[in-house]
Amino acid sequence: MTPYDALPGDILAELTAAGLDPRAVHAAVVAALEEDLPGGSVDVTSVATIPVDARATADLAARESGVVAGLGVAALVFATVLGEDAVVSRRLSDGSTVTAGDAVMRVSGPTRGLLTAERTALNFASHLSGVATATAHWVAALDGTTAKVLDTRKTLPGWRALEKYAVRCGGGVNHRFSLSDMALVKDNHVQAAGGVVPAYQAVRAAYPETPIEVEVDSLEQLQQLLEAGCDRILLDNMSDETMREAVRLTAGRASLEASGGLTLERARSVALTGVDFISVGALTHSVRVFDLGMDLTEDPTG
Repeated sequence: MTPYDALPGDILAELTAAGLDPRAVHAAVVAALEEDLPGGSVDVTSVATIPVDARATADLAARESGVVAGLGVAALVFATVLGEDAVVSRRLSDGSTVTAGDAVMRVSGPTRGLLTAERTALNFASHLSGVATATAHWVAALDGTTAKVLDTRKTLPGWRALEKYAVRCGGGVNHRFSLSDMALVKDNHVQAAGGVVPAYQAVRAAYPETPIEVEVDSLEQLQQLLEAGCDRILLDNMSDETMREAVRLTAGRASLEASGGLTLERARSVALTGVDFISVGALTHSVRVFDLGMDLTEDPTG
């Protein structure tokens, strides 16, 4: 596998510009490739069926409509397997809208390497495109309202940065990335602290510069937090009617986030209550992968 320092600079720069850590992405790619090639083993099917000097060109194409993401990661997979022999061209930008049949990337190089890298490249791009596509559906449902769709920390272990990047590609907004960059006081914290206000005040005293959001499940708790000066409040599992009243009571004193088992079918009605954000764990924890495929072309020159 190609070491990090020998990878194409343009791909690494692109990942950096996208807000990703290219070293971390490369490490994730290497770990994924090692699942296919444990202990330095080889792709026995490709080695047995393809001459060592054979070269080919392959197109990655969408097999359904949606929004693509992770194509830069897929390009990094090919570069990691093929090194300088990988030639990636005609690649769409992440966040592009595609329809079935649209080519999203062309890559040329040794045929064995292309086929060895194929599944890992598709695994990254298909999952991330699924996240981006799902997010785009929510963004479309909220069109014309002031609400924005948020992701959550319900991400695949080790994939958080990539999945949150895919949410951005789909037009969504990232919530906190970790337990330290923002405090989110939930029901268990409230119970342990003895109420929403004591919990809020404890975090504010301990971490005065850290943003704080507090979850409430009643209008009474909401009113208590507003009086305490909390400026970001999560409305948990409330009806549309209750959320409309919450917006009226808040009167712009805090931003309000709706959360709790929300569905795409209900998205617009929730947004029309006047809340500022709608958080959706399903964007990452149960998204359907996007159908991408790779086929060798008949043009060996690319």
